[in-house]
Amino acid sequence: MTTKTLCRLAVAGALGLGLHCRGFAAAPSVGADHRLDWWRAARFGLFIHWGPVSLEGTEIGWSRGGERRGYGSHGTEIPVEVYDNLYRQFNPTNFNAAEWVAIAQAAGAKYLVFTSRHHDGFSMFDTLASDYKITSPASPFRRDVVKELAEACHRAGLRFGVYYSPPDWHNPDAFTERHAQYQAYLKAQVRELMTHYGPVDILWYDGLGKSAADYDAVNLNRMVRQLQPQILINNRSGLPGDFDTPEQVIGKFQNDRPWESCITICHQWAWKPGDEMKSLPQCLDTLIRCAGGDGNLLFNVGPMPDGRIEPRQVERLKEMGRWLAKYGQTIYGTRGGPFKPGTWGASTYRGKVVYLHVLKWPEDGLELPPIARRIRSAQVLTGGAAAWRQSAEGISVNVGKSRRDALDTVIQLRLDGAAADIVPVAVLSGNSFARGKLATASNVFARQDQFGAAAAFDGDPETRWATDAGTKTAWLEVDLGKPETFSSVTIDEWAPGGRRVQSFELQAFEGGKWKTFYRGTTLGPNWEKKVSPVTAQRVRLNILDATEGPTLNEFGLLP
Repeated sequence: MTTKTLCRLAVAGALGLGLHCRGFAAAPSVGADHRLDWWRAARFGLFIHWGPVSLEGTEIGWSRGGERRGYGSHGTEIPVEVYDNLYRQFNPTNFNAAEWVAIAQAAGAKYLVFTSRHHDGFSMFDTLASDYKITSPASPFRRDVVKELAEACHRAGLRFGVYYSPPDWHNPDAFTERHAQYQAYLKAQVRELMTHYGPVDILWYDGLGKSAADYDAVNLNRMVRQLQPQILINNRSGLPGDFDTPEQVIGKFQNDRPWESCITICHQWAWKPGDEMKSLPQCLDTLIRCAGGDGNLLFNVGPMPDGRIEPRQVERLKEMGRWLAKYGQTIYGTRGGPFKPGTWGASTYRGKVVYLHVLKWPEDGLELPPIARRIRSAQVLTGGAAAWRQSAEGISVNVGKSRRDALDTVIQLRLDGAAADIVPVAVLSGNSFARGKLATASNVFARQDQFGAAAAFDGDPETRWATDAGTKTAWLEVDLGKPETFSSVTIDEWAPGGRRVQSFELQAFEGGKWKTFYRGTTLGPNWEKKVSPVTAQRVRLNILDATEGPTLNEFGLLP
């Protein structure tokens, strides 16, 4: 008899229905540090990247051509002498701090984080430590943007945070024999930010992988916490800080340490004319999956050179706000789980209530694993009625196809006890032809079975196929056992540090050779592509180029 069977029998005998095999163990908590309480409840913040580079429409910091001391060379879009003098033309007379704050609040964001100084070294505040600043006599604007934003946030009751880059590519002392002087400069600027702008709720470093010693971060952060005792500090000064910061990807489920995904509404962090913007479904999907993974979303916009946030971005943010005005109780003040995010969607909970966010319905309804609580009732908050059944084998939930919401079908489950008592469980993907089928790969990380090819086809988003570090090309193959016809491919790339796959092709084995039926560039989490119907027994993902060893959580083939 298997462990799973023994578990179900014991549970069924005790309660008459199924429990997850790990029973009633409480979800890990973040401890008694109540500084984080407001931030976890907020779930959603607005990130703003802005500076003179908006005049050029290129990326902030990174488009400054030339060598970065200690970092190597990164791009040459704008010559240094041009980039470093853009501030002399930067006169954003339409900047209105109160308007920005109103936009953040209309979006449903509960806090705002602004770039006080990026890697390019230009300070958007009135620092005494440098003349390279927005209030310089050479600047036509000469207004302290950080001051105006801080005051507007404080007046409106919006939590205020500052982004600050420990690297400064404009400072001549950084990473030279005068680096101690540079560390003193860092402390001087951070002290100014912590003393001149009232309460600062978040200090958002961006240290680019350097060590804590490079920034004397222990002493730097000690000073910060003395000046702002309630402040939250992220993990980018070389120290763990208060929370993790996956960038441009949705963080994986993690309820034992706080995290926040920073993601752009378009492609660039800074404003770019005509930059492709995420659709409303993409924006809400991102927010919901972050909350369902027990994390926050810090959603970035880049204002235009005249000081306004681009109108189309404002409207998208307001659309998010209108949705949150209806369903915000399923996001704000919740914890992620007890069902971990997957292709289907995500869940959140508060007290005895679980909210299912079904973003993509399986054809025959949603099948969830058993949990350690009885469901008392189910209500569809987005309209319609839910058919549901709970047994020792699991939970079935369905809503008629005509009542499934195009953005997110939100179903409220009332339990007989606290949802926090349930150990979070993964929802297996059961509608892929490839699930559980024979799989092979060209490379497996350290030849460890746990990272073998089969992990990409087991329906569990918490397991993954991984390759050795430095792998640039690889293939992953599945044998379906017999020819099957599919018209949709789903790939969930494990990408907490950014998308690794840069070029790939999907192939089917036909007539004794591999034939390509789709070519693409990047993948990322929850990638999906509709294709012309393909009938094949063997299917392969052929990765042609990757920045680092490719690794996938799931690879699915659907009708």
